[in-house]
Amino acid sequence: MSDADVIAEAVDGFLADPRAMRIQRDAALVADLAPGGFEGLKYEVFEDYLLRDSMPILRGMLRSGTFITLATQKFEKAGIPFFVSSENRQLLHSSDAERDDIIVDVLMRARKAFRTQALVNGAWDPEFGGSKGPCCLMTYFIGRSMWDFRRVYLRWAMERKRIARVEAALLDPQAFFRLLAALPHRAEPEEILFPMTFVDLLDAQPPETRAVVRLTCEGYTDGEIADRLKSTPGAVRTRRYRFNQVLYQAASERKIWIPARLHVNGIREQKRKAV
Repeated sequence: MSDADVIAEAVDGFLADPRAMRIQRDAALVADLAPGGFEGLKYEVFEDYLLRDSMPILRGMLRSGTFITLATQKFEKAGIPFFVSSENRQLLHSSDAERDDIIVDVLMRARKAFRTQALVNGAWDPEFGGSKGPCCLMTYFIGRSMWDFRRVYLRWAMERKRIARVEAALLDPQAFFRLLAALPHRAEPEEILFPMTFVDLLDAQPPETRAVVRLTCEGYTDGEIADRLKSTPGAVRTRRYRFNQVLYQAASERKIWIPARLHVNGIREQKRKAV
């Protein structure tokens, strides 16, 4: 059985209407949309329904692993390397949130190529004479979306690796600060990377102190922090010193680890080694 036949049968399992009836209805719909160049409000309504109705089908196929298997086979036949680890297969099987994260991205990409190839260029043919005959528009769309799955999956998998590194860094202060340089400029390090106990401790401080700590962790100098907060370098150092006392107390109780950039002894040691 060909990949197209497997896709068609999988889609048939989700749709109540017989395949022949769907194809006939889709042919009439395409004929109605063609005069408008597959644009405008009427086409947008059709596209909304297509995306909405394809969601549960993609969810089911991704959960069962069928979608992943067929997509990897497509790329293998095209000579393009593509591999989905067993760990990620299991995650996409068990997690609704992770599946939907990938599906939404796939759909947003697939709809553009679908309109151009299937409709504008006429690649979808209701008179197709293959072994199983023609397919409905939904089957064609699901099959087309597999070509977008590889790029979406690889980006998703890279993000999963980044999250794993972040989680590991929570147990390794040195790794934590190696990660800081890779954060987006406007990221909030204490919200993304610090343990919750540190966030709780910081949230209890005055707003000016929270700002000083955040900017210190982002690598700004005392003078730069003072300029941003319309304060003085001395006031910045005072606020950081007071927060350090709170921090050391929590550390002595083994509630948290102290970030190196806030640790006076750590900074002195770094300067000594540099000299």
